[in-house]
Amino acid sequence: MKTILNYVFLGLIAAIGFSCNTDDELDAGSAKVNFYLVDAPGDFDEVWIEVIALRIKADDNNPDNDPIDDSDESSWVEIPYEEGSQYVNLLDLTGENSQFLGTENFPEGEIDQLRLILGDDNYVVKDGKRANLKTPSAQQSGLKIKLNEDIEGGKSYDIVIDFDVEKSIVVAGNSGNIILKPVLRAYVKEAASGMMGQVFPKEAYPVAVKALKGDDEYNTSVDENGNFKIQGMDDGLYTLFFTPNSSYQGRILDGILVEEGKIKTIDPITLLPKQ
Repeated sequence: MKTILNYVFLGLIAAIGFSCNTDDELDAGSAKVNFYLVDAPGDFDEVWIEVIALRIKADDNNPDNDPIDDSDESSWVEIPYEEGSQYVNLLDLTGENSQFLGTENFPEGEIDQLRLILGDDNYVVKDGKRANLKTPSAQQSGLKIKLNEDIEGGKSYDIVIDFDVEKSIVVAGNSGNIILKPVLRAYVKEAASGMMGQVFPKEAYPVAVKALKGDDEYNTSVDENGNFKIQGMDDGLYTLFFTPNSSYQGRILDGILVEEGKIKTIDPITLLPKQ
């Protein structure tokens, strides 16, 4: 994630994964698209968002390359929730975990943009105390995520939205207000480059994982089994940082190669206790 928080909002249509398997129930001119949310970690016990709806801007094949009018509200498709909203704890969405946001069929063409609509009941929990998240009024129309991915008729796709908690939550000076300014990205899952692995021992958890390549930064944390996975990365050589709890030593791995369209599996990592 280019400066993202890796694997928040239920309505955030963050992580985009496309699976290119043929779906016999689809006609040749339509594609089925599933939407999932994942999270990159932050320094909180819980981060809850209220997702009202997910909106998708999709366009049919555009042979004349006419300019796309993002302000044309009639071109957006909305996936609402039967109960009015969904609540998601973003910090549950690490490792291989994800939150299903919805599914829809679209004509063959392109998914241009996503818009996650959040409610007002968003909050964090730290050290057992709840603090409400303030959301700037400019975000009430939805959190916009550019995608620009082609979809082919007769196929199914998984789109993943990645919500970077660390970069999305800002403590505002002396006021003590905690402001939600979501940093999101989306990618096609099956076509995404990335890395995955497992960290031991369990006594070292929680373990934050950061991948750096120049200005590119991707963050996640291990799940309850020590697994981590980062997708939607640019290809190239990365330095990987593992930061465990205060009783264990961190570790750095250099020269981790991520190749386009492939997921690099890293050998299991064992962290050592501090002396």
